[in-house]
Amino acid sequence: MIALDNIKQARETIAPYVKRTPLERSETLSRRLGTNVYIKYELFQKTGSFKPRGAFNTILSLTEEERKHGVVAVSGGNHAQGVAYAATTLGVESLILMPANTPQNYLDAARGYGASVELLPNIADAFAAIETYTKNGMTFVHPFDEERVIAGQGTVGLEILEDCPQVTDVFTSIGGGGLSSGVAIALRSVPPAAVAGGDLPRVFGVETHGADAMAQALAAGHVVELPAITSIAKTLGAPAVTERTLKITQEYLESVTVVTDEEALAELKYIAERLKVICEPASSCNLAAADKLRDNFTLDSHVVIILCGGNFSLDTYCQATA
Repeated sequence: MIALDNIKQARETIAPYVKRTPLERSETLSRRLGTNVYIKYELFQKTGSFKPRGAFNTILSLTEEERKHGVVAVSGGNHAQGVAYAATTLGVESLILMPANTPQNYLDAARGYGASVELLPNIADAFAAIETYTKNGMTFVHPFDEERVIAGQGTVGLEILEDCPQVTDVFTSIGGGGLSSGVAIALRSVPPAAVAGGDLPRVFGVETHGADAMAQALAAGHVVELPAITSIAKTLGAPAVTERTLKITQEYLESVTVVTDEEALAELKYIAERLKVICEPASSCNLAAADKLRDNFTLDSHVVIILCGGNFSLDTYCQATA
C-alpha cells in the first residue's frame, strides 16, 4: 500500500521536472455554493494535465539498463502525453498504444512530445498488446495501477494542503483511480495537526455516466469491466479500475458521485465564461458534483475543486452541444 512517505519522496524526485500549479479562491464559485471554494489549476501543468507527475516518478526510478529499452504505455489521451513528455525529457524512447477512436488532438500531442504511437482497435486490445513489448525489455508505465504512478499523482494533494491548510473537502475525478487514490492518501494520512481545522479533509470522487467504472465497482463490491466507454469524458475512460484503486477508494474516499455528460458540459461552459479557462469534461464534472453535494458544506467549509486537465477539443464540444 502506498504511504504518505512515498508521496513525499515522489515530490522530491519530480520537483525539478513538474510545475507547482496554483490554487486560488474563486469568489464566483464561493457565492454560488455558499461557502469558500478554491480551484486547483492542475490543467496548467505541462502537457495540460496531472499525468507528468506519475510518469516522471516512474521513469526516474528506472535503472540505466531499463531506460535503454524504453517505456510503453496505454492511453487514450492525457497519460500518453505525460509519458511522452517525461520520457523525452529524460532521454528515453516511448511507445504509446492508443485506441483507434482517439481524437486527433491527442494523437498529435503524443507524437509532438516525442512518442511513437501505435493504434489498436480499442483500449482493451491496447492493454492486451502490452506483453509483447515488455517481453522485449520495455517498461510498462501503467496509467493508474502502479505505486510510483499513484505516489506521483498524490503530490497534488500535498500542494493543496500547503496552499490551503484549512481545506475541508476536495473534489477529484476518477478515471482508473490513480489521481484520486494519491490525493486521498496524501490528505487523509497527514497528522490532524497539519490541517488548520484539526479534522482531515474529506475527498469526494467524481465520474461521468458511461465512464463510471469505480462507481460500478463500489456498488458490486468488486472490479467491474465496462463493455464500452460512452461518455464524452474520454480521459475518464478506463475500462475497469483495479483491486488496488478500488481498495484505496473504499478506505480513503468519502463517496463517488456520477454526473451526466450534459452536466459536465454545462459546467465546462460555466468555467470558461467565469474562470476564463478551458478545461476537460473530466475536470468540469467535479464542479457538477460539488453543486450536487452542496448540502454537505457549511459557511465555514473550504472546498477545493481540482481541474485536473485541459486537453479538450473545442470541435468536440461544439458537436456535442449543437
